[in-house]
Amino acid sequence: MIEVRKYEFSLQKEWDEFVSKSRTDSFLFYRDFMDYHADRFADYSLMIYRKGRLDAILPGNIKDGIFYSHQGLTYGGIIVSKSSSAIDILSYFNSINEQLKSEGVTHVIYKAVPYIYNLLPSQEDLYALFILKAERIGSNLSSTIYQDNKVAFTESRKSGLRKAKNSDITIQQQEDFSAFWDILNDNLLHTHGAKPVHSHDEITMLSKIFPANIINYNCALGGEIVAGCVLFIMKNVVHVQYISANETGKFTGALDLLFDYLINEKYREIAYFDFGQSTEKMGEILNENLIFQKEGFGGRGVTYDIYKYAIN
Repeated sequence: MIEVRKYEFSLQKEWDEFVSKSRTDSFLFYRDFMDYHADRFADYSLMIYRKGRLDAILPGNIKDGIFYSHQGLTYGGIIVSKSSSAIDILSYFNSINEQLKSEGVTHVIYKAVPYIYNLLPSQEDLYALFILKAERIGSNLSSTIYQDNKVAFTESRKSGLRKAKNSDITIQQQEDFSAFWDILNDNLLHTHGAKPVHSHDEITMLSKIFPANIINYNCALGGEIVAGCVLFIMKNVVHVQYISANETGKFTGALDLLFDYLINEKYREIAYFDFGQSTEKMGEILNENLIFQKEGFGGRGVTYDIYKYAIN
C-alpha cells in the first residue's frame, strides 16, 4: 500500500533522517536549507510511504496550477531509499500524480538530480519521465572534474598560477563572507545587472547551520581580499556556488592559485569537483567566457536537466 503525505513542519525530523540515509547526498534537501526562503514559495513537498515506511520524498512547490520540484533549489527530483526498486518508483510517480491531480495541478516541472550527487545509481526517475512522455525543456551545462581522472590545466590557467605565485597571493578560509560578497555583488551588478541568489545575511545564516558544508575561501594581496569563492561540500561533490575576483585579483591570477589549491590539494580525495552552470535561460544561452575559464581548470560537461509533463 502506498500513501502520499504532504510535508509539514512536525515531520522535519523524519524528513531529514530519510535524506541522510537515502541514495542521494546533498544537504540542499535538509529542511533547514529548503525552508530559509519558505516565504517565497508555497511548499508542497511530498513524502511517500510504502507499507507504512517512508521510502521516498519529493521536494516541491505549487504555483499557478503547476508543481515544481523545487523552484527554490538548483535540482530537486525524487529522493529514494537504497532499497527502492524500479517498480516501486514507477508506482510512486503514479501515486504522486494522483495526489497532485486532486489539488488541481495540471503539469509538473521536474528538475532531475544530476548523477554526481547520487551515492548509488538512481536514474529510475528518468525512466519514469520517459513513460510519462515528459519533454526535456531545459538543459543547463555545468563543468565537472573527476578527481581520479583529471584533465590538466590549460596553459592560460598555468600562466595565471605562475603570476599569482610571483605576486605573493595568499589563500584564507574565512567565516566572514563580507569582503567576498562586496566583490561578488559588484561584479554581478556591473556584468549582468543581477544579485547573488543568496543575500549576505542568508549565506551567513546558512553557513552557521551547515558549517561543514558551506565554506568561503578568499585570496588576499597585502591584506586586501581580491578574489574568492563559496563552496557547497557534499560527500562526493565539491560544488562551487560562487566565484568572483576584482580587477587586482584578475590581473594577478588569484583564482588560478585558489583553484589549484582546492582541486589538487584540499579536496583531491572527494570524487567530483563541480564548477556549476555556465548557461542561462534554461540552457539556451551558453556563457562562453565563463565556461572557457572552467574548462581551463579541467572541467567537462555534466547537465542539470529539467523536464515537463502533463498530468492526465
